[in-house]
Parts: sequence; structure tokens; C-alpha cells
Amino acid sequence: MRVAIPHTLGKDEVRRRIAARMDRAEEKAGALIGAPLSLDLAWIDADHLSVAASAMGYTVPATLEIGETALLFDVTVPGGLGFARGMIETLIRERGEKLLA
Repeated sequence: MRVAIPHTLGKDEVRRRIAARMDRAEEKAGALIGAPLSLDLAWIDADHLSVAASAMGYTVPATLEIGETALLFDVTVPGGLGFARGMIETLIRERGEKLLA
């Protein structure tokens, strides 16, 4: 699933905001889903961040791409979580928009 969140900040500002919030991302994500969560974040290059969120026996891998006009999330939703696809997309949109606000 691909989720695009438009912005007018430019790549440098988006990168700065993501880097500034990475240290608390795991804690905040766990609070959102109401369960312990492990979050593995790693920069692939200056414009791509690899993310793997693991909770309740599932791992959801994703890649964030910082574009000039949008933050793009490519998320692989495991088959067993198909029922939660809408909730996952909503959370990504809400958190992404808050990050860019």
C-alpha cells in the first residue's frame, strides 16, 4: 500500500523533522496501538528511511521516501493483517500529517 502525504516544506526540513522525532517514535507508536511495539528505523540514503514495526506477532515493513512535495510511505501489510489495512493507513496519514504540520 502506498500513502502519500503532501507538503510544502522541502526535503531538508522534512528530513530534519523526521530525525528530530526518531528517538521517541517507538514509544509513541506503541501507545497508539495500545500494545508493546518494536520499531526498527534505518536510513537507506538521505531520502529513504527503512521502517519495520513489530507487534502482536506481526512485522509490518515500510519505506519512507522524502520527496520535494510529498512524503511517500510504501507499506507491506502482511496477509494476516488485511483486516487492519484501513486502520494502518489512517494511522500513517494522521501521524504523517502531524509530523509535517
